[in-house]
Amino acid sequence: MRIIRDYQFVSPEDRGATVAIGNFDGVHIGHQAVIDVAQNAAPGAPLGIVTFEPHPREYFAPDAPAFRLMNAEAKANRLEKLGVERLYELNFNNSLSGLSAEEFARDVIAKGLGLKHVVVGADFCFGKGRAGNAEMLKDFGETHGFGVTIAELIATGTKRVSSTNIRTALSEGNPRDAAAMLGHWHRIDGKVITGEQRGRELGYPTANQDTTGLHQPKFGVYAVFVDVLTGPHKGEYQGAASIGVRPMFGENQPNCETFLFDFKGDLYGEHISVALVEYLRGEEKFDGLDALIAQMDADCAQARDILAAS
Repeated sequence: MRIIRDYQFVSPEDRGATVAIGNFDGVHIGHQAVIDVAQNAAPGAPLGIVTFEPHPREYFAPDAPAFRLMNAEAKANRLEKLGVERLYELNFNNSLSGLSAEEFARDVIAKGLGLKHVVVGADFCFGKGRAGNAEMLKDFGETHGFGVTIAELIATGTKRVSSTNIRTALSEGNPRDAAAMLGHWHRIDGKVITGEQRGRELGYPTANQDTTGLHQPKFGVYAVFVDVLTGPHKGEYQGAASIGVRPMFGENQPNCETFLFDFKGDLYGEHISVALVEYLRGEEKFDGLDALIAQMDADCAQARDILAAS
């Protein structure tokens, strides 16, 4: 998959794609449906995605609480698995955000990227002040020479599939409900960073990830699947992860600490993907380290049973 970040400097081989446009936070089943439509809209054209970094919501409200389900790395990994060949990850800045709806259609879609066909959800809005909508995009496509398809919104049961509803499920400690809307396990992707190495001293060495900028799932312990994406230990593993502030050891920044079952090796600096499968319990402050270790033993045994059945 090729990643293109500037719509004003696009090589000839990256033009002529059929794309789905949106933020694609979580790449949930609604997003996947839009991507499927794009894949079938213009056979023979490269399949692409137009998305934005930073997320426009981050750009306009940088001090608001973190909300993202995925960082840029996780989103790119998921989109590549879905067969996306061109990821137009456009730099969302003052210039791009200031374009009117028609300027976006003309200067970005038609002239800049040279797209053949675009697919958007029925609730798609674009341009300065979100003044453009899906029907307007169809009109602009006729004027500027690209096709437009509007994809219907998706629901599971009576609940509309949305990033907002997925965040709610994760906040309530229901990763399986989130997965039903996502079409895949919710994952925390990123580089393994150096922690305080308390887990190693307790007999439970963990791979630590910074969760800054991401929506925080309910704090506590989870049964998890783990993909090691880089390095000599690449592969699929099972484990137990603790997400939160580690109250046993004072006040700390939230992070994700994952213990991989039956694993020996060094993961510092490697990239891993941790999939939340089931919430086991909340964070606790124990009377001593022996009580903490006993609970970690129980957590891992429970996680093994859950993952064997998942």
